[in-house]
Amino acid sequence: MMGELIFWGIVFVAALIAELASFQLVSIWFAVGAAGAFAASMMHMGFAAQLGIFAAVSAALLLVTRPLLKRLRVDQQLRTNADLNIGEKAVVIEDVDAAHGTGRVRLKGVDWMAISETGSVIPADTVVTVLRVEGSKLFVYPAEANAAEGSNDESDF
Repeated sequence: MMGELIFWGIVFVAALIAELASFQLVSIWFAVGAAGAFAASMMHMGFAAQLGIFAAVSAALLLVTRPLLKRLRVDQQLRTNADLNIGEKAVVIEDVDAAHGTGRVRLKGVDWMAISETGSVIPADTVVTVLRVEGSKLFVYPAEANAAEGSNDESDF
């Protein structure tokens, strides 16, 4: 009996340490299951019954709480500085031409590689809108003509 108490105590502490190290709710169910098996051991139940209680409690908690926690979990996507450029206006400083492998834009004073989202050639000095960012490349498309006429000051870009 003493050996079983020590065994379940070790399982409980190991699962608890693993949970505290990860904070991902991966082993808390096993810690509670080990506590149940520890209690069963204190009531002089056989080791097979203790193992059954451990498995049943762990599985029940896993099946009940995991879907609930997944629904309550808030996805926190950390936006990078590059992602903040989506929707911004930039000025083409080198013709964007996929056939020739060229294309650069200036956005907020920084030069970026650019790819035309539509596949069309975008000439230099055209105002474009950033659709998405992949690595160090901006996928752009020409901004509306009236937006391009609104400002001649490239320092905004």
